[in-house]
Amino acid sequence: MSLFNQGRAWIKAAAFACVVTLAGCSDAPPFQGIDITGADYATSFRLTDHNGQVRTLSDFKGKAVVVFFGYTQCPDVCPTSMTELAETKRLLGKDGDRLQGLFVTVDPKRDTPEVMKAYMAAFDPTFLALYAQDTPLEDVAKSFRIYYKEVPGPTPTSYTMDHSAGSYVYDTQGRIRLYHRYGSGAEGLARDIRQLLDGR
Repeated sequence: MSLFNQGRAWIKAAAFACVVTLAGCSDAPPFQGIDITGADYATSFRLTDHNGQVRTLSDFKGKAVVVFFGYTQCPDVCPTSMTELAETKRLLGKDGDRLQGLFVTVDPKRDTPEVMKAYMAAFDPTFLALYAQDTPLEDVAKSFRIYYKEVPGPTPTSYTMDHSAGSYVYDTQGRIRLYHRYGSGAEGLARDIRQLLDGR
């Protein structure tokens, strides 16, 4: 084969490889959230839900799980995030039952099980609120790299809580996969969860 024909053959092979590569990429669109697959934090928990049942990630195997830290008297960030999560479930249609929303309180002094149960019902009755009972909340927050701090108000019970506002997303095997920033929207979260439910 002449050098000219060898060059043409190499160009054709390279072009074919590019087409195959591009086709493969188009089959796996990027996640909307931040991909933290393999992270060594936010990998597990042992918390009590608002029904008094101890929960771990293994309880939700087969579902995509979204974990958000907040408190029920939060004026804006928490209700917005929970509303978006409920909308995400709606956008998933028949797959909505394969999404588990979990709300972890950073205000256990005021967030009693009864208060949290009523709070979850306002967004979706299948969502669960969790609180640290056997493990100090400080340790849970550290393991999730979550920040929270009580900010005094005019009375002892009217304080607010500064806290991290993003959500962690787990795949159906309970593996940490994504971090969604506050305000990223239900559409992007639903798209990512669909990919996780499809086994990506």
